[in-house]
Amino acid sequence: MLASNRITVALLCLTLWPLANANADDWGQWMGPNRDGVYRETGIINAIPESGLKVKWRMPIKSGYAGPAVADGKVFVFDYEATEGKVVNDYGSRAQLAGSERLVAFDEATGKQLWTHEYDCPYNISYPSGPRCTPTVDGDRVYILGSEGDLRCVQTEDGSLVWKKNLKNDFGAEVPMWGFASHPLIDGDLLYTMVGGKGQGIVAFDKLTGDVKWKSLDCAAGYCPPIIIEKGGARQLIAFNPTSVASLNPADGKQYWSVPIESLYEMSIVRPMLDGDFMYVCGKGNQSVMLKLDSTKPAATEVWRGRPRKSIYGANATPMFVDGMLYGADQDMGCLIAADGKDGTRLWQTFDATNPAEDRKLAHGTAFVTRMGDTNRYLIMSEVGDLLISELTREKYTPHGRFHVLEPTGTTFGRSFVWSHPAYANKTAYIRNDEEIVAVDLSK
Repeated sequence: MLASNRITVALLCLTLWPLANANADDWGQWMGPNRDGVYRETGIINAIPESGLKVKWRMPIKSGYAGPAVADGKVFVFDYEATEGKVVNDYGSRAQLAGSERLVAFDEATGKQLWTHEYDCPYNISYPSGPRCTPTVDGDRVYILGSEGDLRCVQTEDGSLVWKKNLKNDFGAEVPMWGFASHPLIDGDLLYTMVGGKGQGIVAFDKLTGDVKWKSLDCAAGYCPPIIIEKGGARQLIAFNPTSVASLNPADGKQYWSVPIESLYEMSIVRPMLDGDFMYVCGKGNQSVMLKLDSTKPAATEVWRGRPRKSIYGANATPMFVDGMLYGADQDMGCLIAADGKDGTRLWQTFDATNPAEDRKLAHGTAFVTRMGDTNRYLIMSEVGDLLISELTREKYTPHGRFHVLEPTGTTFGRSFVWSHPAYANKTAYIRNDEEIVAVDLSK
């Protein structure tokens, strides 16, 4: 009897183990499984040796800013293949290109290309290298939002189309200067994304059919993806838009609360970040606000607002908010900054994590910061194509090695850059530029 029970338990463990690990190891959407920028997998290195890291594979791709997604043995890359026109990065004007957006699936272990989903997509946006949004994987479906507003659901198995919408044509939405960038959020049966316009700042879709379930907010789309939190005894959908950060009921879009914060050029980009009962929100133009969330009802109270050279003003990359500390690349200074969450006081800064050749103000210097579990160590992807591991504390920045993964292929303000958030899964970093995606071994 005891032997039989042991066999049953063993078989049950063997059955469930692959499923549990598949979930734990996946990076199926922007900023990871919980959209919080934390990589929780164990058995990975805590420093990069001088000899570097092993590259598992490299595969050619086309251009774009969208980070990869990894799920169920596949790596999904969203890119753009231009056929006419020239990619010119000018903040003040829109470039016109002819070409197609593509979702490409690769085998996670070997890099072999499995399938491509492609559609014609002329561009009329600034910084037109390609799509911004990381694919969002949900079971056997993957969702993409292109720069010109193409919202699509396709099968993960073969890339076949399930349904599609176009935010510009179907909703009359204005394409933002830098393209649509609100990575689709899946929760339950709904898909949420920022659309823009009167009464449709954010829209909830049926994830299976694409049917509209509700619309809410009078605002432009901006560039920030929505998130869902649980605070004040309620689930809250947080929509950071060009004029405010708003909390909505995810079921019907009704507003719980709203706090004004107006970013220059409608550049509400980075995810509002949580640390306990506090939420930090920041945008272009020295705009930031620290909020305290009520513990008994959906409500928020303003604690402080940022001032020049106070707090962190993120743009391309979201700052981390950990144990009362903010760590992130400041879009004005262009370096990695640590700031005290109590009042925004800056404690230290370094260009080592963004562009180590610089020691002066650097417009939109970028570093994508990902926490390694619940430690003080972070994986940092610099704009020059280097992957770093560094320890970040209130007192100092301590580097623990770097590895040059790929070349910076974009250009801005007279320098080259990589502006794409990596994916971390299966003890591997998946990193892309405008020419290739690279799989780098992170296992101990």
